[in-house]
Amino acid sequence: MPHHDILATPKDLGFTFPAEWFPHRATWLTFPHNEASWQGDKLAKMRPQYFEFIKQISAGEHVGFIANDKNLKQYIIKELNKINVDLSKIEFLIKPTNDAWCRDHGPSFVINKETGQKMIVDWGHNAWGGKYPPYDDDNRTPKAVAVYLNLPIIEPGIIMEGGAVEFNGAGSLLTSKSCLLNLNRNPHLNQQQIEQVLCDFYGIEQILWVEGGIVGDDTDGHIDDTTRFINEDTVVACVESNQSDENFEILNTNLKMLKEMRLTNGKQLNIIELPMPKAVIIDGFRTPGSYANFLICNAGVIVPVFNNPNDQTAINILETAFPNRKVIPLLATEIIWGQGSFHCLSQQEPLI
Repeated sequence: MPHHDILATPKDLGFTFPAEWFPHRATWLTFPHNEASWQGDKLAKMRPQYFEFIKQISAGEHVGFIANDKNLKQYIIKELNKINVDLSKIEFLIKPTNDAWCRDHGPSFVINKETGQKMIVDWGHNAWGGKYPPYDDDNRTPKAVAVYLNLPIIEPGIIMEGGAVEFNGAGSLLTSKSCLLNLNRNPHLNQQQIEQVLCDFYGIEQILWVEGGIVGDDTDGHIDDTTRFINEDTVVACVESNQSDENFEILNTNLKMLKEMRLTNGKQLNIIELPMPKAVIIDGFRTPGSYANFLICNAGVIVPVFNNPNDQTAINILETAFPNRKVIPLLATEIIWGQGSFHCLSQQEPLI
């Protein structure tokens, strides 16, 4: 096993990865500066939408920026001032970065609810199977955050991305076979070995598997574009009603698998079906537009919308699904060109 040299895992020590609706101290983001994800003028175009996202998060918690250098920090401060963001809510960690997808390369925070301790799990990051080198600066991010926050850190020694896993906060983890079992991640491990590492380092009891992900998603099928826990026994699951759409079959397969799942207490999942947007095509490229790539934060649920015929239907469904939280729809029409949205860009730090 990859962690044979670790004497005690987070699970052994009573740590677990809390659900996203657990109160946050902060949300961490790696500020986008590299044109590899948003080429040409697209980086400048996505930034107003990105800053609006920051503004909404900062209404309820701190925002931690991982910024490539001091000049970028000054630029961020200037832009946040323009839109009246409370700078006392903003923190900066200056370190070299490669890309913006903090969900995948950022720190994974596990907590011990009994002792009030917090720890960072430092999963390996290889840019979704080596697709976008270089990624070594991003791979060093969890360690830098641990130093900044003065938190203990532990390395499982395998490749893992935050967008590949969903948690119900009660012992269950939901993921997709197309991503975590892909040979470009951990070819030396089988499904059972991967499950063991996930249970040990996230402090959970069971792994639930759906099949795959949506068209345009270059991560090999991250769960945060298709299926999300919204409470201990409920998921929202993306569905495609148009049978000739490329996403129809895979989302239908996932839905069937979800219906057969049982939680640790033997219960079936409550499944709320969430429509896909009508294909979000930019410059002839089909992006992985999905209403499921929302972020649950202290201020509410920030949902990507796309000036799309299905936007309002999705908002209505999510407002019903989250009766005690404000649903905050934000345009992600420019952000989505980078093949991810609000959840992919952010990683929450629990408050404990």
